[in-house]
Amino acid sequence: MPLVSVIILNWNGKKLLAACLDALAAQTFRDFEVVLLDNGSRDGSAEYVRSQYPWVRLVESSFNLGFAGGNNRALLSAQGELIVTLNNDTQVVPEFVQALVDAASTDPRIGMVAAKMVNFYDHRKLDSMGIRAAPNAMGYNIGVGEMDHGQYDAVENLLGPCAGAALYRRALLEEVGFFDDDFFAYYEDLDLAWRARLAGWKCALAPAAVVYHIHSATGGRGSPFAVYHIQRNKWYALVKNWPASLIFRKLLNILAYDVASFMLAIYQGAGGAAVRARWDALRHLRALMGKRRKAQALHKVSADAARRLLSPSESMFQTFKRKARESGRARGE
Repeated sequence: MPLVSVIILNWNGKKLLAACLDALAAQTFRDFEVVLLDNGSRDGSAEYVRSQYPWVRLVESSFNLGFAGGNNRALLSAQGELIVTLNNDTQVVPEFVQALVDAASTDPRIGMVAAKMVNFYDHRKLDSMGIRAAPNAMGYNIGVGEMDHGQYDAVENLLGPCAGAALYRRALLEEVGFFDDDFFAYYEDLDLAWRARLAGWKCALAPAAVVYHIHSATGGRGSPFAVYHIQRNKWYALVKNWPASLIFRKLLNILAYDVASFMLAIYQGAGGAAVRARWDALRHLRALMGKRRKAQALHKVSADAARRLLSPSESMFQTFKRKARESGRARGE
């Protein structure tokens, strides 16, 4: 069996680590290692892991590298052929790693596997069954906030996994790269999923890889920080990855939603963050175009195939209704 490296990022999450690491210690699949990157915590997290979990490979950063940069740094210390990213605010079932490995082993072109993430406080509610991109360029978690009746257990045509609990094949990462450091947080998994799928890799779902997720335990989704990174990184992922013909085809949808989300941010008191998001996306356009050229050089699928990776069109009302469910989930509702 291939060696699996489980990468966990931690930032002042000492209170979360026992549940997360104890669940990993109870895995039925045993050929794995755990690499924990401490992102400059000030709550004694590193000392706690070092003393209580000596089997964990601890990597310390003196400052917060973000989700993207932290995972990239941890990958340098990981030895596995299969890389699992896992949030620190999770508790996994004993079959978690085995289910991910089983799903990946069915096809060597499966480079990503999504886990079944559910609400930590209400196991009947879904948190994510993988991610998709809407025609307005926004990414979203499949099933978020919905009651789980097994309706997504056989879902197909995932764009990619939610990186809060995901498996990536090292061969994929060597071809298309891991997370983009410039994203810092949010949408880095969407960007990676686009790069991988357009390079011809596949994504599978492992519904038996169940993860109980607290969600936003160490970062609030509705904060100006989140508004800034989500609204900026949407443009980053779009410019880097979408074929030009697809951008032109969906441009009105993209712009209409962008205006609506900008107005909503102003209403919610995050207008400054929304302005900075768009300004910084524009300011970094030249660098993004350089990344676009590198990504497009790896494309193995047609623009029409890229279009089929988008979720079905939805109305503005449906989009904001879904976003409301996500916001409620972030607050633990």
